[in-house]
Amino acid sequence: LQTRMQSLQPDPKAQYRSVYEALKKIVLTEGFWRPLRGINVTVLGAGPAHAMYFACYEKMKKSLSDTIQHGGNSHLANGIAGSVATLLHDAVMNPAEVVKQRMQMFNSPYKSVLACIRTVQKTEGFSAFYRSYTTQLTMNVPFQAIHFITYEFMQEQINPHREYNPRSHIVSGAIAGAVAAATTTPMDVCKTLLNTQENIALSSVNVSGHLSGMMNAFKTVYQLGGISGYFRGVQARVIYQMPSTAIAWSVYEFFKYFLTKHKLEKRT
Repeated sequence: LQTRMQSLQPDPKAQYRSVYEALKKIVLTEGFWRPLRGINVTVLGAGPAHAMYFACYEKMKKSLSDTIQHGGNSHLANGIAGSVATLLHDAVMNPAEVVKQRMQMFNSPYKSVLACIRTVQKTEGFSAFYRSYTTQLTMNVPFQAIHFITYEFMQEQINPHREYNPRSHIVSGAIAGAVAAATTTPMDVCKTLLNTQENIALSSVNVSGHLSGMMNAFKTVYQLGGISGYFRGVQARVIYQMPSTAIAWSVYEFFKYFLTKHKLEKRT
C-alpha cells in the first residue's frame, strides 16, 4: 500500500485517497493476495539483515556508552550505534526492497521474484539493485538514530529499571517506529521513486533514461508534487512501521532476556 500511495503519477485506476480505500480497491480489483506481492523476498532478507543489525547495535551501544558515560545510558551512543548497524542492514535489504517495490507497482510486468531479478539484472545491470542505497542510508541513518533514541528514552520513562516487560517493549517500539517513520517520509518517497523508476512520472518532467542520485530524486518529487509530494503515503508508512518496530523490539528483548537468563543459570 505504501509503495502504491507514494506513486507520484499513478495510473487513473491506481489512485487512492486513504489506506482503507487503497486496500479495499486492490483486493477487489487485483485479488486478495495482491497487497502481499514481493513479501517473500523481504522475509528472506530480513532474517540475516536483522541478526547483523541487532548484534552490531548491542556491541556498539555497550562500547560507546562505556566510553561516553562510563556505563550509563547515553542517547548519543544509542544514536551512533543504530546508525552504524543500519549500514550492514541496508546492504542486505536494499536489493530485496527494489524487487518488492517493483512487484507491488500497479500493472507490474513481473510474474515472480526470480523473473523480476533476472529482468532488472539484464536490462539495467547489477547497479539497479543499489541505485537507491545512498538515499536509503540518507533516510535510514536518521530513521534509526531517531528510532533507537526514542525507544531508549521511552524505556527510561515507562521501564526505568530495564526489566523484561513485554508491554513496555511493545509500546516503546511502536512509538519509536511512528516518530521515526513520520520524520523520514520525504526521503522514503524519494527512495520509492528511485526504486520503481516510474515511467509516467519521469516522462512528465522530461527525464529520459534512469533517474539516479538523491538530489535528482528530491528535485523530481518537488516538480511533480510540491511540498505535499514529500509526505505522500505518510499515514501508510506510520501504520506499517508501528507494528513492525513493536514486534522487532519485543522479539529482540525476549531473546535477550531468555539467553541472558539461560547463561546465568548455566553459571550458577
